[in-house]
Amino acid sequence: MSKDQSPESPANQTHPADPNPQDPSLPIDFTTFVLSLSSSAAFHLGLAPHPEKDCECKNLPMAKQTIDILSILQEKTQGNLTGAEERLLGEVLYNLRMAFVAESKKCSSPQ
Repeated sequence: MSKDQSPESPANQTHPADPNPQDPSLPIDFTTFVLSLSSSAAFHLGLAPHPEKDCECKNLPMAKQTIDILSILQEKTQGNLTGAEERLLGEVLYNLRMAFVAESKKCSSPQ
């Protein structure tokens, strides 16, 4: 680091608004973790296309497992989250559960 660049200089600061999402060294926070798990569940529910094949791939048991993990996370973090984190987790769980029920009905109903 040159003497012109202090640790606080703009050249040495990270900008959360424009991080490289492919960089695994970036710090992860609770919100990012919840959104990552919810994206996985959405993928397994067939709500999001496969990132490489551009097709829907449904795996309801994996979706259920991810929803259950989020539910455990909600239970174990109760009282330790910010209001925004609680709302996010609650909304994500509600939406995923409703989507799971809808997909389960589609799979069990006669075609």
